[in-house]
Amino acid sequence: MVAEHHALPDGIGFRDVQVLGPFAKWNHSHRMTPADSSKSESWLEDRIHYDAPFGTIGRALLARSIQRSIERTFAYRHRITAADLAAHQTAKEKQGTRSMNILVTGSTGLVGSAVVPFLTTGGHRVVRLVRGTACGPDEVEWNPQAGTIDAAKLEGLDAVVHLAGENIATGRWSAAKKARIRDSRVNGTRVLSEALAKLSRKPRVLVGASAIGFYGERGDDVMTESSNTGTSFLCNVCRDWEAATEAARSAGIRVVNLRIGVVLTPRGGALEKMLLPFKFCAGGVVGTGRQFWSWIALDDVVGVIHHAITHEELSGPVNAVSPEPATNRDFTKTLGRVLGRPTIAPLPAFVVKLLMGEMGEELLLASTRVVPNRLQATGYQFRCPTLDGALRHLLGR
Repeated sequence: MVAEHHALPDGIGFRDVQVLGPFAKWNHSHRMTPADSSKSESWLEDRIHYDAPFGTIGRALLARSIQRSIERTFAYRHRITAADLAAHQTAKEKQGTRSMNILVTGSTGLVGSAVVPFLTTGGHRVVRLVRGTACGPDEVEWNPQAGTIDAAKLEGLDAVVHLAGENIATGRWSAAKKARIRDSRVNGTRVLSEALAKLSRKPRVLVGASAIGFYGERGDDVMTESSNTGTSFLCNVCRDWEAATEAARSAGIRVVNLRIGVVLTPRGGALEKMLLPFKFCAGGVVGTGRQFWSWIALDDVVGVIHHAITHEELSGPVNAVSPEPATNRDFTKTLGRVLGRPTIAPLPAFVVKLLMGEMGEELLLASTRVVPNRLQATGYQFRCPTLDGALRHLLGR
């Protein structure tokens, strides 16, 4: 949809009017008004006036589904907005958090595209580290392959959130793909860490992405932050990825290595890929179904990053996973129940290996049962602690 943006006359909102899109008419007003005389709370109100496409036929056939979709979408948006504002208020009251200058790498990725608006909503200035030409004062150039970065523009940052890295879940892992996966993480992190270490005014904290791939295949064993790494390709990548932050750590910067689990969001990643077959009743258990998938809702990945920035007692490895890891069988049955679909189309292990090779073995068939000990010990409150609740929240069910 292409829409024109108009300010409302009273100055407490704005209106989006469709110029090009699927609706015959779309007029969406956003209003923010004080909830009481003290102005300590506000109402967020969305009013939508629309007309379905195709006239009378469209209204007859599509009105109910459009209404349901709109209600789900805006209920989700309002939950997110309320939770985000509450998180920022809590950080301000308990940690004394002030407005910060925060550098973010990987800002257009699955996690980064959620982190940036969360931080700006809290009044923080976000500077993006970008490849190619920087466009404006809120972008800084770097080329991790060439080992170059415009370090002078990094002076005076309060925090750095490092999320950049090659997508591991697209295509088979050829030798070239594996090299890109490793180099984009290890070399990029080393370039950034060394640049931060040389600054006159260093950031207080570097929050760097890692992954639960650090642990590898472990069956039913429970992995905590003190557990040893495995020996697979991803284990080696994650070990070297975390080690690449050493320059920053040695320079006195607090470094947090987030070992992120399977990120759940319908906008990308594993859940997005599963939705279509499940909706067409073609979903089912992968392999034996006994392997553990340690998952985390995207909302909580964002929350954990904020928690890591604002809690000075956190450093080193931190497991960014929900408190309830699920077997693949439990995950499959829960997703089927939430969608109201049967789960009768299993995907045997040999098919996974045939179609996906090493990638399928490490991402779908490996069992990694991880718990978030350090997050819980430092008081992090999960927005989506249970799988059923997370899926219903994310999918609007």
